[in-house]
Amino acid sequence: MAISIGGDSTNKPMSDINTTPLVDVMLVLLIIFLIAVPVVVQNIKLKLPDVRFDPTTTKPENVSLSIRGDGNDGCEIYWNRTKVTSEELLDKAVAKLKLEIARQGGPNAPDVELPEAHIRGDVDTPYKCVGGAIFQMQQAGFAKVGFISEPPAGGGVVRQ
Repeated sequence: MAISIGGDSTNKPMSDINTTPLVDVMLVLLIIFLIAVPVVVQNIKLKLPDVRFDPTTTKPENVSLSIRGDGNDGCEIYWNRTKVTSEELLDKAVAKLKLEIARQGGPNAPDVELPEAHIRGDVDTPYKCVGGAIFQMQQAGFAKVGFISEPPAGGGVVRQ
């Protein structure tokens, strides 16, 4: 590289920076990023459900669970209004399912309707508490485990 000496009589080297190579590098990087970003970002098209609810029909054979955190990184699980541990939850769920199947005529009876588990979770409940309860209920044999939530304030049921 050569140093350009100004044309005036002072014979000082020219101190201006040649920005053309910098602009060239920046344009090349911009083109690379414009090509690379769509390759990296991958979207999967999903149709998510609308936030609407249907009123729950409460049947006496359904199980109502209330779950909340205890503040010490633990969980409190309530079967109806009785506090239970994880092991007790599994035992009670298995017993409830067996009792309900026997009441309807046994496992080979036609049109056996299994009870559902309805979970009410506090807003501040850690996910591991809710996930653990779902796992226990599914392990016991409950095929339908659902969540109970409050309707939005000031609105009724919106139907399609």
